[in-house]
Amino acid sequence: MPVAEYTIPGMLIRDHLLPVPLDWTKPEGQTIELFLREVVDPTKRHDDLPLLVFLQGGPGGKSPRPTKGSPSWLAEALKTHRVILPDQRGTGRSTRIEAATMAQFADAEAAADYLSHFRADSIVDDFEHARKTLFAGKRWESLGQSYGGFLTLTYLSRYPEALAACYVAGGLASLRPSADEVYRRTYPRAAAKTRLYYKRYPDDVARVAAIADHLAGNDVRLPDGDRLTVKRLQTIGIDLGMAPGHENVHWLIDEAFSAPGRLSDHFLFSVMSLTSYDTGPLFAALQESIYGHLAGATNWAAERVRALHPEFDPAARPLLFTGEMMYPWMFEDIRSLRPFRSGVDALAARETYSALYDPARLAQNEVPVSAVVYYDDLYVDAGLSLETAAEVGNLQHWVTNEYEHDGIRQSGNVFKRLVEMVKEVGGPVRG
Repeated sequence: MPVAEYTIPGMLIRDHLLPVPLDWTKPEGQTIELFLREVVDPTKRHDDLPLLVFLQGGPGGKSPRPTKGSPSWLAEALKTHRVILPDQRGTGRSTRIEAATMAQFADAEAAADYLSHFRADSIVDDFEHARKTLFAGKRWESLGQSYGGFLTLTYLSRYPEALAACYVAGGLASLRPSADEVYRRTYPRAAAKTRLYYKRYPDDVARVAAIADHLAGNDVRLPDGDRLTVKRLQTIGIDLGMAPGHENVHWLIDEAFSAPGRLSDHFLFSVMSLTSYDTGPLFAALQESIYGHLAGATNWAAERVRALHPEFDPAARPLLFTGEMMYPWMFEDIRSLRPFRSGVDALAARETYSALYDPARLAQNEVPVSAVVYYDDLYVDAGLSLETAAEVGNLQHWVTNEYEHDGIRQSGNVFKRLVEMVKEVGGPVRG
């Protein structure tokens, strides 16, 4: 039975809460809660509609909270599907992990053990349990945005019989994960995105330099007490991979100084909000471990590869912004991440991880898959995505530079095209 049922304009909502094991290899042990939101057009509430489960990006991302007409892909999907919006374990209403959670672990290895249960294999096991328990084992289609595409490949590796069709937006991961290789490819992309930003807003070269020089010479505090450093300022570049990101950064920089030598309260609050991770600490804590697969430690790859790119030095001008990179200093400098430090350090040092993908099984895949690859993607390298597209059976892909990484949110046409691509090869598996 659902926890709650209610209607918002254009949508009937059913909320579900389901206990799942923390460690799926020990199902009799500690349990956590998995929250899922079921959404359907109210006029179709009793119809036997195909199921579509949404695999949110991240890692550490909760499903979107729907409003009328938003997100655009959901409005399109509700015309034909019953949509399931799970909060991945550790996020939203699914036994959320935050600073207080990690503060309970006195031992770094125990903290790392806990975090290790929030990777793709455990997330997929949760979803598969929910499919069988709440939806009578009916095959469902999946829509994976960004990290949701990584989850899709794990799902296809483990439970292809559960899936009727898979749609992937900007999330075809390499089947041979390497955090080092990811950052070798994405640092140059971050530099290119910064150059594009400065080309669009040439006056911001001097404005950003003035802010950086001010931060380098003064102890500037954010409203929560954290010091704002130049390297922390550089991390706002993570937004440059989204459709309005260049404008978001520009308008922030535009109002940085309220008077000569004084950064505005608006600027400081905005930077704090953008870089604090209070709303999603798992995104930072698990960012590199999503590339952990079998043997080999990730060992703070973003920090190590950055050392090979002196153009990202905080003293360099013009100042370059970084992208989706997480650094060890963040777990000292950022209040909400400090309790994660010992656990994340221990996780980064681990020499073995659980397997995420089964290349042999994926090569034989029969579930229809359609994927959009964003050519200029800041976060998921298009070259690696195309290598994967060639290695997964029954996968159709579409390459475009029309959209940024959030294309699925920009336009309902992206989802429509992905669905049409599957229809053109016979449609979803039924039965």
